[in-house]
Amino acid sequence: MIRETAQRLGLTVLLVTVATLPAAADDASTRPTRPNIVFIMADDLGWKDVGYAGAEFFETPNIDRLASEGMIFTAAYSGGPNCSPTRACLMTGTYTPRHHIYTPGGKAKGNTKYMRLLVPAQGRKDKLVNRGAARQFPITNDLDPRFVCIPEVLKTAGYVSARLGKWHLGPDTQGFDLSSADGIGGPKGSFYGNIHVAEQLTDRAVRFIEENRERPFFLYVAHWDVHAPHRARADVVAKYRARLERIPPGRRRNFNPVYAAMIEAVDRSVGRIVDTIDKLGLADRTLVVFTSDNGGLPNVSQLEPLRGQKGSLFEAGIRVPMCMRWNGTIEPGSRCDTPVTSVDFLPTFAALAGAELPKSQPVDGVDIGPLLRGRPIAERAIFWHYPLYLQGIGLTIRLPNGGTYSWRGFPSTAMRRGKWKLIEFHESDTVALYDLQHDPGERHNLAGKQPELAARLRAELDAWQAATAAPIPRTPNPECTLPPLPQGFTFE
Repeated sequence: MIRETAQRLGLTVLLVTVATLPAAADDASTRPTRPNIVFIMADDLGWKDVGYAGAEFFETPNIDRLASEGMIFTAAYSGGPNCSPTRACLMTGTYTPRHHIYTPGGKAKGNTKYMRLLVPAQGRKDKLVNRGAARQFPITNDLDPRFVCIPEVLKTAGYVSARLGKWHLGPDTQGFDLSSADGIGGPKGSFYGNIHVAEQLTDRAVRFIEENRERPFFLYVAHWDVHAPHRARADVVAKYRARLERIPPGRRRNFNPVYAAMIEAVDRSVGRIVDTIDKLGLADRTLVVFTSDNGGLPNVSQLEPLRGQKGSLFEAGIRVPMCMRWNGTIEPGSRCDTPVTSVDFLPTFAALAGAELPKSQPVDGVDIGPLLRGRPIAERAIFWHYPLYLQGIGLTIRLPNGGTYSWRGFPSTAMRRGKWKLIEFHESDTVALYDLQHDPGERHNLAGKQPELAARLRAELDAWQAATAAPIPRTPNPECTLPPLPQGFTFE
């Protein structure tokens, strides 16, 4: 049953199958419909790691067929730059400052000597500093059970639900009737690098669809692939190794046969699930969406020309592949350039199901159902907030010894409105403004050239921070060895 909250709570593959509700009248045309929803999500799949998006080495015929028979979303975003915040945004329809999940482990990762701001961090030995950092703002690894999640919303409309695969939100199953981490056992367990788990999850997913074909259902399939460690079945890896050998050495780039084989495992899963829907005669009543939980890693993913990687609020960390098919509703071969993000799924599914939105928590997303029918939705801004540090490629800083150090994640808040992307850097209290239409790689900061636009967007961003009680780290880190930033300094 849906849990009520007593206090203010401060992409994948997705399938939607439409079932007929009991009607008060005999006229079938007046009967309301409810979608059965199956959400399948890849883990760490980069925005261009599928064939339809331009992958040069990976083979994704089933995902590509899905895209050709439906709609490609060119501006699809994850709710966070890594797995757990995105999954919390997806399930609750709320942004990260409300559920307090920002990163796995709940702490910054990297050399604390290069963190100018005091935040909770791994590897810090000074217990007094650690206590001071912990008091800065609330961070959690587990989703508070008082949040009302997608399966609980849909249960009020008569849905049965299943979660298969990675959860990463703590011990509470949030209203799912069936919950299995590997498709065989119970909800607990970690199956990274398991070469059989994708098939096991798919076997159970197919069975669930067949068992519940006559009733509305929500099926959430969250693949462990293609997350590291990169492991795959030997015969599939051998196929890609042979293919790699046929590519001239100068054109091989970062093509990885093991990673390619893991992508194929996810693609086969998509094919089997879609084939099951088609075999059961549900294709014209089924919305199919494919997406990922965040951006990819530069050693295996095709990220160009985007900047950053998984863990970053630059585009490569949060832009994800997404396509949808719904025979008879979505026009085949269509394309949507409207930005959408993880928090949109809960209100969209509620609208499709005719279910009421939760009253005990804010819902930050919007119903994107009109987009599926080729109709626009009102322009709005979408947001990301990351108050921590994470070492990696994205933002390079200079060290006193003449060397450099790079963060992929750093204390910052970002927003996109239309073609404009604004990033607020909390270390320097400055912003960068990018025109994503002409500069998708975020190479040219236009804040100085368009100060009025930058100021207007920053005011909207700051208002969002206030409305969501977004934690802004402001206390200097006593362990930092970097010199103070010069007045007027701007990160770009």
